[in-house]
Amino acid sequence: MDTLITLGLACLALAVALLWWILRGRRRDRSLVRLLDLADEMEGLLDRSQVHMQSLQAVVGRVPADMAAVAQASLGSALPVREAKRDLLQHRLWIKHHGQEARQAELDAACAALDRARERLASGLAELERAGAELAKATEASERAAEREPPTLRRPASKP
Repeated sequence: MDTLITLGLACLALAVALLWWILRGRRRDRSLVRLLDLADEMEGLLDRSQVHMQSLQAVVGRVPADMAAVAQASLGSALPVREAKRDLLQHRLWIKHHGQEARQAELDAACAALDRARERLASGLAELERAGAELAKATEASERAAEREPPTLRRPASKP
């Protein structure tokens, strides 16, 4: 009877260990999938940011040259987006080379870091879109007002 109880406890311990191992593997898989999903979202946001910055150049091109210089310089530099895409590629390479061996804590930290970066980028893109909409609205109002002014009072328009 004692042998049967011992055997039953051993089987139970083995079943618990097997269940823990399976659940641990599923958590790792979910973390890796989450990392890749976040990287995809980041790439999409970066692409949208790049497109939006290019579209804003057309709006800024309608603003008088003396007022548009700083905006043109900011929008003309694709360096921050390029650097962010490079960093994202480094994350993807890390996932590829180290994702399977990484500890769960490392995967969790990587997910948290990418999630924070995605939130900051999404917030920045939303601000850029709002600023672009406000600039477009102000530019249109300014152009309508300028049409009512005598030509001698108008500022020269900037060249795109």
